[in-house]
Amino acid sequence: MNDLFVAQKAFKPLADRMRPRQLDQVFGQAHLLAPGKPLRQAIEAGKLHSMIFWGPPGTGKTTIARLIAEYSEALFITLSAVLAGVKDIREAIEQARQFQGSTVLFIDEVHRFNKAQQDAFLPHIEDGTILFVGATTENPSFELNNALLSRTRTYVLKPILEADIEQVVQRALTDSEYGLGDLGLTIDADASRMLAQAADGDARRALTYLEIISDLVEDGHIDAKLVGEIAQQGPRRFDKGGDLFYEQISALHKSVRGSDPDAALYWFCRMIDGGCDPVYIARRAVRMAIEDIGIADPRGLELCLNGWQTFERLGSPEGELALAQGVVYLACAAKSNAVYSAYNQAMEDARNSGSLEVPLHLRNAPTRFMKEQGYGEAYRYAHDEADAFAAGENYFPEAMQAREYYHPVDRGLEIRIAQKLEQLRKRNRETQS
Repeated sequence: MNDLFVAQKAFKPLADRMRPRQLDQVFGQAHLLAPGKPLRQAIEAGKLHSMIFWGPPGTGKTTIARLIAEYSEALFITLSAVLAGVKDIREAIEQARQFQGSTVLFIDEVHRFNKAQQDAFLPHIEDGTILFVGATTENPSFELNNALLSRTRTYVLKPILEADIEQVVQRALTDSEYGLGDLGLTIDADASRMLAQAADGDARRALTYLEIISDLVEDGHIDAKLVGEIAQQGPRRFDKGGDLFYEQISALHKSVRGSDPDAALYWFCRMIDGGCDPVYIARRAVRMAIEDIGIADPRGLELCLNGWQTFERLGSPEGELALAQGVVYLACAAKSNAVYSAYNQAMEDARNSGSLEVPLHLRNAPTRFMKEQGYGEAYRYAHDEADAFAAGENYFPEAMQAREYYHPVDRGLEIRIAQKLEQLRKRNRETQS
């Protein structure tokens, strides 16, 4: 019983056993750790500073922090902001004070600490008690205090490319000391590629899948069929409210604005595949129809609203095709932000011009008193005028010079609108001259 307990305690997952033990073994972060890069030089020279690692899961944040401690022969203390509290922080700082040498204090998921907890590290970073290394999957600009950011340098880690993940898998299969080399396993090219794709930039996920597969393989050869059964493609990385969420909706919006239906459809599918609420995309598509297509093609708004309603009636996944139809139509439609720009300019004037009175001739006069005050006097009823247009009539406040906010573009329906407006504005100018 005791032997079994010891064996269970000694067990480490493959992903942990295969952690790189040298900087050259870290895949996917050459922009930080290639020879000659500033972080690599700082680590090798022992001239380190407190830092924040920002990147997706499984990209090496913890591994690099451990390597920093090993290269500098420092004490490595790790805390998880999910589980640790003020008491744990105090104990870690006290441990660092008692250690005769440098201490790397690694805080995983540092964005989970509140402001007070983040501030607790500041004096100990400043007096050199600790070399602070924080890891986060969230944008530090939004999730970390400015005071902490000002005392650290942020390094951005990238998702690991599929080719690099395949190398990680191959190293695990051939490493007899820490990996699976003693099992003599082989993997064919299709299976390796499928495993890398399923990992989706996360080396830890790839090794976790590989470890499960190694327990199930019967003839020592890993093929695509077995990988497909174990490493089924889950949703792509998507955080439903974090950076990836806004990056992808931005890419979708810009693809529509740039009239690229193929890219727009790709980003739409990426978001749906990642678990985005289709109703959110429906709302954004309506926004795109108003902001970027406008009156150049009013059918865009109608199609998006119809798609939204269709989705609410059919649900997922059938209703998503109606939303995709709207997205593709918007990307192909004529573009105009003329109304959007005109609205912003008019709103600025409305906010800055004060409470200017409505001209008397534009006011209704439902009572005798109001008529006696001049309400509605000299108002020209447009339908009684030629072409239902009262040339020269002023509809702005008397204390405000008339503005031209709306300038139709030379695309779609706005071509005809521009021609009509030019005729009307010309008649106004002729009347005023």
